[in-house]
Amino acid sequence: METNFFKSILALQVAGNWKINIAKEDTDKLIVSVLFYNDTVGDDARKKVPPILLKGTVEEIDNGFFEAIAEPVQDTAKLFANMEQFLKEKEQAKVSLQMEKYNILKMGKEKSEMQKQYESAMKKAEELESAGKFKEAWMKVPPADLYPEYKDIIHSRRAELADKFPVDLFNDPNNEESC
Repeated sequence: METNFFKSILALQVAGNWKINIAKEDTDKLIVSVLFYNDTVGDDARKKVPPILLKGTVEEIDNGFFEAIAEPVQDTAKLFANMEQFLKEKEQAKVSLQMEKYNILKMGKEKSEMQKQYESAMKKAEELESAGKFKEAWMKVPPADLYPEYKDIIHSRRAELADKFPVDLFNDPNNEESC
């Protein structure tokens, strides 16, 4: 007696495992439960896939078994493949999000460091100005290209300090004795 049962299972070309239970309902009827599952899928939703239930006489089940299970099993196999793909993409998104958060934190830290350096330089320039050291104060004002958001403040601060430089008799164009 040749059944070709396992050849027919293999012909479905689905990756997964099978649990098949057969119960006798009454004298000539059977209840066949077919559970197709895949334990390699990490999503717990895979556990919620119900079995396929077939009820009928031995002849009905013999004649229609593969016809009845082929489409649901292939759909379930696709569902498992989609679950696994979803989990992989979810993990990639999580890694990407963590990298993005890290970069934002890093940029924020760098910006904070730059802010501190700017404030420190401006404070030092103010101290030197208070001490009457205008050229040194002018030198301590940070370059505008490093702090483009403070460009106008930096330019006006340097101009204010330059106006307070002492007159240099040797380079004064109004002095006729300089050469």
